[in-house]
Amino acid sequence: MHLPAPDALDTLRQLYRCMSRIRAFEDAAEIVSQGGVSAYNKTADGSAKVRGPLHLSTGQEAVAAGVCAHLQPSDLLTSTHRGHGHTLAKGADLAGMMCELYGKASGFNGGKGGSMHIADFSVGMLGANGVVAAGLPIAVGAAHAQKLRGQSAITVCFFGDGAINRGPFLESLNWARIHQLPVLFVCEDNRWSATTASAPMTAGEGASARSTSLGIAASRVNGNEAWSVHALAGELIEQVRAGSGPRLLHAITYRLKGHVSVDPAAYRDPVELRQAQLLDPLLRAREHYAQLGGAPADLQAIDQAAAAEVQRAMATADAAPWPLAEAAYTDIQTTGEGQWF
Repeated sequence: MHLPAPDALDTLRQLYRCMSRIRAFEDAAEIVSQGGVSAYNKTADGSAKVRGPLHLSTGQEAVAAGVCAHLQPSDLLTSTHRGHGHTLAKGADLAGMMCELYGKASGFNGGKGGSMHIADFSVGMLGANGVVAAGLPIAVGAAHAQKLRGQSAITVCFFGDGAINRGPFLESLNWARIHQLPVLFVCEDNRWSATTASAPMTAGEGASARSTSLGIAASRVNGNEAWSVHALAGELIEQVRAGSGPRLLHAITYRLKGHVSVDPAAYRDPVELRQAQLLDPLLRAREHYAQLGGAPADLQAIDQAAAAEVQRAMATADAAPWPLAEAAYTDIQTTGEGQWF
């Protein structure tokens, strides 16, 4: 989703459209992964249409929208196990992603990847990843290839605050720094690592401090304000494109849902959750839009359009064919017949 540079209201409308589509997708995907009969999930036996729990990015939409608004189709992106929002913000087809979650043949990955392995190379989305921090070295490898080829494109790497306590974080930032690679690291600091609060398990001052210790400039931003993310990400991406080497954007946000779609998150302080809900990025954007003089009906229309788009995508996924049995033997790695005997 590449934005021009229009007035503030138009920019905010476009950012809101991206966030609204992500939220509508996540809300629908959450329900269809839980089973039961509902307006979204009308299964006769109560089973879920999407097999297995999903890692939702609900509450983190402003980060994906604000960053990806500056990316070109040729730019690359790596994601986390919460990859739906990043995928949509990079320009991937919503219906195609829904089909992938349903396990249908018309999904991005033929129904084989599912939620945690969403990828769409046609828009530069190199993939979600079920392993915490595993997207970091992939992003660095992609950025190194871009530099060796003399390309003007860059790579953006999304990761969570829990990833900074894993080895690939240090290794990747170190490699990016010594080779001055065109990569923007984006830490989506939602303050939870699965079911454990991140702060008590993280020594020092977190992602920003560790980045600057390696000589990579780091900037913090309110990750619940799409317009703030958009402004700062634009500056950092411009620096990376200009050949200034890697940068890190530390976006402070909050994960409004549990670790997975069937997790009620009873381990969280209810007061903390209520306070976070008041900072919901879509709510904040609606408030800011009104402060700028925008009409609430503008954003209401966007929400309605997003909901309708998701409904159509679910109907498409319902009607889509299942993969053929022989497809199980494609897209797999071989080490060569007989070579180990």
